[in-house]
Amino acid sequence: MSTTQRFDVASTFDVKAPRGLSIEGFADTGHPQVPVTQPYVFRQGLNAVLAFLRAAEGDGLLLTGPTGCGKTSLVRQIAARLHWPVQEVSCHGRMELGDLLGGFQLIAGGTVFVHGPLAVAAREGHLLILNEIDLMDPAELAGLNDIVEGAPLTIAQNGGELIRAHPKFRVIATGNSAGAGDATGLYQGVLRQNLAFLDRFRVLTVSYPEAAVEQSLLDALVPELPREIAEKLIVVANEVRRLFLGEQSPDGMAQPAGGELTLTLSTRALVRWARLTVTFKGAPNPLAYALDQALTARAAAEERAAIHRIAADVLGALWGAPA
Repeated sequence: MSTTQRFDVASTFDVKAPRGLSIEGFADTGHPQVPVTQPYVFRQGLNAVLAFLRAAEGDGLLLTGPTGCGKTSLVRQIAARLHWPVQEVSCHGRMELGDLLGGFQLIAGGTVFVHGPLAVAAREGHLLILNEIDLMDPAELAGLNDIVEGAPLTIAQNGGELIRAHPKFRVIATGNSAGAGDATGLYQGVLRQNLAFLDRFRVLTVSYPEAAVEQSLLDALVPELPREIAEKLIVVANEVRRLFLGEQSPDGMAQPAGGELTLTLSTRALVRWARLTVTFKGAPNPLAYALDQALTARAAAEERAAIHRIAADVLGALWGAPA
């Protein structure tokens, strides 16, 4: 692992912070596992993640929230600015603990044990990010209980190899539920997780960014898009999200659990829509064409029509005009 270095919180993350407040990261050595720094507006959750990185105290960190709200990108962009290497895994229902530990592979005519992301992260002091952890079998996740608390990792498959957790090793998980299962029916495959496993995690709830944050993001990532259009795309996104989440409507009427839509316009889909609108500039209706490619082509016909109707209402004359 490279030499540690202290970073001023205010200047590193472009946020207001007490003068002199800093956090320890690593010197920039071009490590291939450090995420690429991208334009990012830090918001809710920054303080909680930094506090966890500063001192995990035997805890893991679980970020929970709706799909596409920026759970993983928050951690990635913090790690990028601190030059903190990351081992990132997308969990699924067939994943086993052994997939995280590693296994034997045939290399150059011989059988060699290749360490998995958990073993590498524990040994080297990387962040282990387990995305969609609530899709994984809780019986398999129970095997992480001790290592989350900082206990040595024993790899029986490799002759009982013992890896003592590096002081900078951290376990971070993301999920659309907080481990209690999905009551909305929107997230297929989500499993109720073991209480003993969840008890080892701090929980940070992440929601969709505020309009001003997404405006800053679009300004940085798609500067060619006129501000008037960008502002309206964000309004559309927030209305789609409201219907997806089943939140209270502006007239005060509550929506049914799970909402009226089964898909949502995430921040990444919003950026995709904005970029494609610029790409198809000059087309008969670039906003509609781009929205189809960004999101609605995979929607049921009635949901596609509903989302396009929202967009048409918000964008008005811009909806059918070249961007």
